[in-house]
Amino acid sequence: MSHHAYVISAPPEEGIALAQSHIADELGLSVHANPDVVVLRFGLLSVEDARRVHVIASQGPVGGSRKAIVVAASRAYHEAQNALLKIFEEPPEGLTLFLVLPSTGGLLPTLRSRVQVLSGKDSSQTPPEDAAAFVKAGKEKRSALIKKLSSGKDDAERREHRETAIAIVNGIEQMAYQKGITSKEVVALLEDIAVLRTHLYDRAAPVRMILEHLSLTIPKDLVR
Repeated sequence: MSHHAYVISAPPEEGIALAQSHIADELGLSVHANPDVVVLRFGLLSVEDARRVHVIASQGPVGGSRKAIVVAASRAYHEAQNALLKIFEEPPEGLTLFLVLPSTGGLLPTLRSRVQVLSGKDSSQTPPEDAAAFVKAGKEKRSALIKKLSSGKDDAERREHRETAIAIVNGIEQMAYQKGITSKEVVALLEDIAVLRTHLYDRAAPVRMILEHLSLTIPKDLVR
């Protein structure tokens, strides 16, 4: 039986193609010139974009009883993910939703629990540049980056910096898994990351203290 909401971790066009293949094979819908198969492409998914998804989702199928919406984005604000929660949990009858992101690491736990993961080639096999730069940076450069991400001239910039901090945490976690290191230091790092990421989801939590703690726990064998 088909699920009603999926997430695909892949580059945008590759993820869209995977979603369309699923739509054709599992839902029996034509993906070509079909008003009941909607593909939405975004850079950074905002709350406004999420509201647009809601509006389109509320419009019933045109040519039958089924409809599919594919939402592809390079990143998604947590506020936008929160705005998608209800539609992903209880979509209108006949609607199937697909969310395509480069990595599922930044998904809110509440949204993750409402979706089924479709396998694809995960672009997160290559760690984000911000994470790689943070790991390889010397003490001074890393401190400067932490200082930058801990500030912001307005709410929008501070929110963007927090999203970058989350991407760094997710990327470092990814690097640890990819290296297959099982030292006590890496195991401790992964345990810390699980806690730190949860704190970063809280907009009141201090980014500086979280990243400074992370900086101190990165083992040397991860940098090499």
